[in-house]
Amino acid sequence: MSEDEIRKSWENQPMLKPKIEKVVVNISVGKSGEPLERAVKVLKEITGQTPCKRKAKTSIRDFGVRKGESIACIATLREDDAVDFLKKALHVVDNKISSKSFDGQGNFSFGLKEHIELPGVRYDPDVGIFGMDICVSMARPGYRVKNRRKRKAKIGSKHVLTPEESMVFARDTLGVEIIE
Repeated sequence: MSEDEIRKSWENQPMLKPKIEKVVVNISVGKSGEPLERAVKVLKEITGQTPCKRKAKTSIRDFGVRKGESIACIATLREDDAVDFLKKALHVVDNKISSKSFDGQGNFSFGLKEHIELPGVRYDPDVGIFGMDICVSMARPGYRVKNRRKRKAKIGSKHVLTPEESMVFARDTLGVEIIE
């Protein structure tokens, strides 16, 4: 299906037009204590939300990580906050995303090496520099039926979001250039 055909189907059937469900920002430090607290401070400053700490699933003796020890922090952004943050983060990577960053369900992710490249963020020598992963979950209206508690149902094969449709949406809405 070509890009024009995809856009035309969205005009004829608005329930097919995808939307950004959520954006998850992850800073993985690899150890607990002071470095993790600094990462939490950075993530709170960047996203405007209180981050949640994540624990290690297994012990890795070589890295000094114990099972159950907090080693990362994440923040989930939805609706307008997600779009605003995404536009700032995409500006850092020159609004370019590889087509390999898109998965089979139309979700995509990318990373930033330094948080200080984000617009409006200043370098603080006491905090340091952190990299982060940004994962964008895409959905269509009607996807709620597969996640709701009562009367769950499957999504029909014609309603499942494809990577091509997600790429067209990213080009149109976010001004992203897809690199092959």
